[in-house]
Amino acid sequence: MQIDLSIIIPLYNEEDSVTPLYEAIVNSVNRMNVNYEILFVDDGSKDNTVPIASQLAAQDKRLKVIKFRRNYGQTPAMAAGIDNAAGTILVTMDGDLQNDPDDIPMLVQKINEGFDIVVGWRHKRQDKLISRKIPSKVANWLIGKITGVPIKDNGCSLKAYRADVIQKIPLYSEMHRFIPAMTSLAGTKIAEVKVKHHARAFGESKYGLNRIYKVFIDLITIKTLLSSFSKPLLVFAIVGGISGIIGMFVFSAALMLTPDLPALVFYSVGALYSSLAIVLLLWGTLGELIYRTGDLKLEHFAQIKSSIKTQK
Repeated sequence: MQIDLSIIIPLYNEEDSVTPLYEAIVNSVNRMNVNYEILFVDDGSKDNTVPIASQLAAQDKRLKVIKFRRNYGQTPAMAAGIDNAAGTILVTMDGDLQNDPDDIPMLVQKINEGFDIVVGWRHKRQDKLISRKIPSKVANWLIGKITGVPIKDNGCSLKAYRADVIQKIPLYSEMHRFIPAMTSLAGTKIAEVKVKHHARAFGESKYGLNRIYKVFIDLITIKTLLSSFSKPLLVFAIVGGISGIIGMFVFSAALMLTPDLPALVFYSVGALYSSLAIVLLLWGTLGELIYRTGDLKLEHFAQIKSSIKTQK
């Protein structure tokens, strides 16, 4: 039987939320008259999340439970659900009941209108101002400026995807929030719609300011990927050329030194920069070979920008 829709929810210590979340999803999606599945991905919970989820799965064959042996993080949990999903349309959402399952039909409708990705925008976000809202606004502005994909709410987990798009995107670290930027390489059509957001009903947030540095590192990675995807040799050649010029300058300075000055230090520094230039050129050549002969051999892949339609 063809699965039309897969709903993926990472869970971590959400024993109080699992049952009402399951019931809310079923009530919302049953009205859509589609064949669907629900994937609960447990990210190493230490409470009764897995036993409760497993009990629900025993009563409903549409519900699948994927269990990690330990806590790996939200993005790996989401990636596991995406890899194991059988639907042609995939929807991801948080497991804390802050995302509203009643918004799922709207996201799926947008996909059916021809969009590849539909991003939820929590325009009335029910979170703390200092620790969540302000850092989120700054991060979204920065991500938009650096990647060129101006999403208002990259951190919202409520998103819908075409399976043939999202299942080709590698996800790790905190990369799930950069999916729109990463898929822009393939010229995806992205829509952003307003979604409801509720205050947390149970427990405490599992994610806080301690992950900001991971997001920053991932942002640098994404920017590098977007800017050098189709021309790795050029990028490495520029950096290697600068390093080589510095090495030549240091060597020249060493030749002009008087015998009583420590020329060995200058020779060592010059050799270091020259060696770095050679290594960078080799890396660039390797990257160029991988791009030209590997699975990503698409000349136009990095040149097509996403089109974004934002709900007013």
